[in-house]
Amino acid sequence: MPSLPKIARPITTEWRRFEALSAAALYQLLRFRQQIFVVEQRSPYPDLDGFDTSAWHLTMRREDALMGYLRLLAADDGVRIGRVAVAAELRGRALGRRLMSEALSFCHEHYRGQPIRLSAQVPLARFYRSLGFREIGAPYDDFGVPHVDMLLSP
Repeated sequence: MPSLPKIARPITTEWRRFEALSAAALYQLLRFRQQIFVVEQRSPYPDLDGFDTSAWHLTMRREDALMGYLRLLAADDGVRIGRVAVAAELRGRALGRRLMSEALSFCHEHYRGQPIRLSAQVPLARFYRSLGFREIGAPYDDFGVPHVDMLLSP
Protein backbone atom coordinates (compact mmCIF):
# COMPACT_ATOMS: atom_id res chain seq x y z
CA MET A 1 0.00 0.00 0.00
CA PRO A 2 1.46 3.41 -0.93
CA SER A 3 2.29 5.75 1.92
CA LEU A 4 0.29 8.91 2.26
CA PRO A 5 2.11 12.17 1.66
CA LYS A 6 2.90 14.23 4.73
CA ILE A 7 0.64 17.22 5.02
CA ALA A 8 2.46 20.32 6.18
CA ARG A 9 0.71 22.06 9.02
CA PRO A 10 -0.17 25.67 8.26
CA ILE A 11 1.85 28.55 9.65
CA THR A 12 -0.28 30.83 11.78
CA THR A 13 0.26 34.34 13.09
CA GLU A 14 -1.41 35.84 16.11
CA TRP A 15 -1.42 39.27 17.74
CA ARG A 16 -1.72 39.47 21.51
CA ARG A 17 -1.47 42.19 24.09
CA PHE A 18 0.85 41.48 27.02
CA GLU A 19 -2.02 40.91 29.46
CA ALA A 20 -3.52 38.30 27.12
CA LEU A 21 -0.35 36.19 27.08
CA SER A 22 -0.38 33.15 29.32
CA ALA A 23 2.62 32.61 31.57
CA ALA A 24 3.69 29.71 29.34
CA ALA A 25 3.37 31.78 26.13
CA LEU A 26 5.29 34.69 27.67
CA TYR A 27 8.05 32.35 28.87
CA GLN A 28 8.28 30.79 25.40
CA LEU A 29 8.61 34.10 23.57
CA LEU A 30 11.11 35.55 26.07
CA ARG A 31 13.21 32.38 25.81
CA PHE A 32 13.00 32.60 22.01
CA ARG A 33 14.23 36.22 22.04
CA GLN A 34 16.99 35.43 24.54
CA GLN A 35 18.24 32.55 22.38
CA ILE A 36 18.57 34.83 19.35
CA PHE A 37 19.51 38.25 20.70
CA VAL A 38 21.66 37.25 23.67
CA VAL A 39 23.00 33.71 23.11
CA GLU A 40 23.28 33.44 19.31
CA GLN A 41 24.49 37.02 18.82
CA ARG A 42 26.71 36.87 21.91
CA SER A 43 25.38 40.21 23.12
CA PRO A 44 24.87 41.10 26.79
CA TYR A 45 21.60 42.66 25.70
CA PRO A 46 19.04 43.82 28.30
CA ASP A 47 16.06 42.30 26.48
CA LEU A 48 13.67 42.88 29.39
CA ASP A 49 13.44 46.64 28.90
CA GLY A 50 10.04 47.38 30.42
CA PHE A 51 8.27 47.93 27.09
CA ASP A 52 6.71 44.48 26.70
CA THR A 53 3.81 45.31 29.01
CA SER A 54 2.53 48.05 26.67
CA ALA A 55 3.29 46.26 23.39
CA TRP A 56 1.41 44.19 20.87
CA HIS A 57 3.17 40.84 20.38
CA LEU A 58 3.04 39.00 17.06
CA THR A 59 3.93 35.33 17.07
CA MET A 60 4.35 33.02 14.10
CA ARG A 61 3.86 29.33 14.79
CA ARG A 62 3.47 25.97 13.22
CA GLU A 63 1.43 23.98 15.72
CA ASP A 64 3.04 24.88 19.07
CA ALA A 65 6.50 25.62 17.67
CA LEU A 66 7.43 29.31 17.77
CA MET A 67 9.01 30.17 14.41
CA GLY A 68 9.07 33.97 14.51
CA TYR A 69 8.20 36.95 16.64
CA LEU A 70 8.08 40.74 16.77
CA ARG A 71 6.60 43.40 19.00
CA LEU A 72 4.92 46.67 18.17
CA LEU A 73 4.73 49.77 20.37
CA ALA A 74 2.71 52.95 19.93
CA ALA A 75 4.97 55.92 20.76
CA ASP A 76 4.77 59.70 20.65
CA ASP A 77 6.76 59.76 17.42
CA GLY A 78 4.79 57.00 15.66
CA VAL A 79 4.76 53.24 15.87
CA ARG A 80 7.88 51.22 16.71
CA ILE A 81 8.52 47.69 15.50
CA GLY A 82 11.16 45.75 17.37
CA ARG A 83 12.54 42.40 18.44
CA VAL A 84 11.98 41.00 14.93
CA ALA A 85 13.25 37.43 15.09
CA VAL A 86 13.04 34.20 13.11
CA ALA A 87 14.33 30.87 14.41
CA ALA A 88 17.88 30.30 13.12
CA GLU A 89 17.07 27.04 11.33
CA LEU A 90 14.19 28.69 9.43
CA ARG A 91 15.92 31.80 8.09
CA GLY A 92 16.04 32.35 4.34
CA ARG A 93 12.46 31.15 3.83
CA ALA A 94 10.79 34.60 3.69
CA LEU A 95 9.36 34.24 7.22
CA GLY A 96 10.82 37.60 8.24
CA ARG A 97 9.08 39.20 5.27
CA ARG A 98 5.83 37.53 6.27
CA LEU A 99 6.18 38.82 9.86
CA MET A 100 6.92 42.34 8.67
CA SER A 101 4.08 42.30 6.13
CA GLU A 102 1.70 41.31 8.91
CA ALA A 103 3.09 44.10 11.13
CA LEU A 104 2.81 46.74 8.39
CA SER A 105 -0.78 45.70 7.64
CA PHE A 106 -1.57 45.96 11.35
CA CYS A 107 0.00 49.44 11.50
CA HIS A 108 -1.94 50.64 8.46
CA GLU A 109 -5.18 49.33 9.94
CA HIS A 110 -4.75 50.49 13.56
CA TYR A 111 -2.24 53.37 13.32
CA ARG A 112 -3.13 54.89 9.95
CA GLY A 113 -1.04 57.88 8.94
CA GLN A 114 1.62 57.42 11.62
CA PRO A 115 5.30 56.95 10.84
CA ILE A 116 6.71 53.50 11.52
CA ARG A 117 10.17 53.26 13.06
CA LEU A 118 12.60 50.49 13.80
CA SER A 119 16.20 49.96 14.76
CA ALA A 120 17.74 47.55 12.25
CA GLN A 121 20.86 45.50 12.59
CA VAL A 122 23.08 46.98 9.88
CA PRO A 123 23.31 43.75 7.83
CA LEU A 124 19.49 43.69 7.67
CA ALA A 125 19.01 47.30 6.55
CA ARG A 126 18.72 46.20 2.90
CA PHE A 127 15.83 43.91 3.83
CA TYR A 128 14.00 46.76 5.56
CA ARG A 129 14.71 49.10 2.62
CA SER A 130 12.95 46.55 0.40
CA LEU A 131 9.86 47.12 2.56
CA GLY A 132 10.01 50.89 2.08
CA PHE A 133 12.05 51.94 5.14
CA ARG A 134 14.93 54.41 4.86
CA GLU A 135 17.88 54.98 7.16
CA ILE A 136 17.76 58.02 9.41
CA GLY A 137 21.03 58.79 11.09
CA ALA A 138 24.36 57.04 11.25
CA PRO A 139 24.96 53.45 12.37
CA TYR A 140 25.65 52.98 16.08
CA ASP A 141 26.72 50.22 18.43
CA ASP A 142 23.96 48.56 20.45
CA PHE A 143 25.62 46.18 22.91
CA GLY A 144 28.17 45.00 20.37
CA VAL A 145 25.76 44.76 17.42
CA PRO A 146 25.80 47.57 14.81
CA HIS A 147 22.34 49.11 14.28
CA VAL A 148 20.82 51.94 12.27
CA ASP A 149 17.51 53.71 12.87
CA MET A 150 15.00 53.42 10.02
CA LEU A 151 11.72 55.10 9.14
CA LEU A 152 8.74 54.31 6.96
CA SER A 153 6.92 57.58 6.37
CA PRO A 154 3.11 57.60 6.17
